[in-house]
Amino acid sequence: SKPSEETSKPSNTAKGQQIASTGLRYVGNPYVYGGNDLENGIDCSGFTKQVHALCGIYGLPRSSGAQRGGGKAVTGGLSNALPGDVICYSGHVAIYIGGGQIVHASNPAPYPKGGIKTGSASYREILAIRRYW
Repeated sequence: SKPSEETSKPSNTAKGQQIASTGLRYVGNPYVYGGNDLENGIDCSGFTKQVHALCGIYGLPRSSGAQRGGGKAVTGGLSNALPGDVICYSGHVAIYIGGGQIVHASNPAPYPKGGIKTGSASYREILAIRRYW
């Protein structure tokens, strides 16, 4: 088997794209620590979990640390990430939307400083990239 097998594109990239597009629909909504409501307030891991659930994927744990240990590992860094992948930082998770960008429930400041917003995936050190779809 080829060593690049685990980083080859999966057949269902449309599902990953759906996760990314779904996450983008909520940009501008507020961040609330411990929140689970995409409209009225949600935190980073709630956001990734709920967006995946809207796309029919229910396997995500609730905490950012647990999400870092779940799914399938995407190795080789951001260049192998696909839209829909969960980008894991220290105590934080985000959804990759492609082009080096993420959408995430970032912090309690009002949007655009905080809330659900897009930004650069490499704004902090990436600890892991996990794929749940």
